[in-house]
Amino acid sequence: MYPECTADSGLKYTITHPMINCLIVDDEQHSIDVLTYHIKRLPYLNLVGARYDATSAITAVNEMKIDLLFQDIHLPDMSGLEVVEIIRGKCEVILTTAYSNYALEGFDLGVSDYLLKPISYPRFLAAVQKILDRSRQKPLAEMPIHHEHDFIYVRTGSRNNVSKIMLSAIEYIESVKNYIAIYHDGDRTLIYSSMKEIETSLPANRFIRVHRSYIVSLSRIERIEGNNIALRHSSITIPLGESYRGHFWQKVGDKTIGH
Repeated sequence: MYPECTADSGLKYTITHPMINCLIVDDEQHSIDVLTYHIKRLPYLNLVGARYDATSAITAVNEMKIDLLFQDIHLPDMSGLEVVEIIRGKCEVILTTAYSNYALEGFDLGVSDYLLKPISYPRFLAAVQKILDRSRQKPLAEMPIHHEHDFIYVRTGSRNNVSKIMLSAIEYIESVKNYIAIYHDGDRTLIYSSMKEIETSLPANRFIRVHRSYIVSLSRIERIEGNNIALRHSSITIPLGESYRGHFWQKVGDKTIGH
């Protein structure tokens, strides 16, 4: 299991969790919009897309890394229950429908939960939590995140592989495809997470997002040359993204002397 931070432990750290890739299958845009809104409220859920019919949903599950499927029952080309039977065992499934009379059949097929429309956020959260509890994961949203800690714990492989990284050792963080690379002490640690999750977990007075793909340690910045950031004791230069320049110069300008 992941280490947990309790009220009386005195420990202050953040544990990053693997993102849960979600796919919505529904032929009604309003239902997709509701689920999209709920999913985006949880930092450990990653919405990879939506499908409007059963055929494309089955294709997506077979070709993409889908961990959790929000499956409507009434679709134009096939029943959602047929979809569940076809992709059975490939991912977790939460059924979504306006009708309650399919619940028993759904649970017989091994679905994780059954949500009745309109889907409220508390009920949605309970369904997701059930899946997390079964996999013995602890959601990031319920773990204390403190910005005064001096280190973080990150999950680097299987559930029991957790590494401690001192914040003072972190040089920069880079988004690499579906992974996050943390560069520290001349080493690189890969974790399955998102830049948004990492950014919100790090203390804002010590780290800053400078590009869609980069976060840097403020203490490691040696100089800024145009739109490139040179790091101390490193040959690496980090690009300063256009949409991040205003915030960057506002923060760095507070510590800049001269005109």
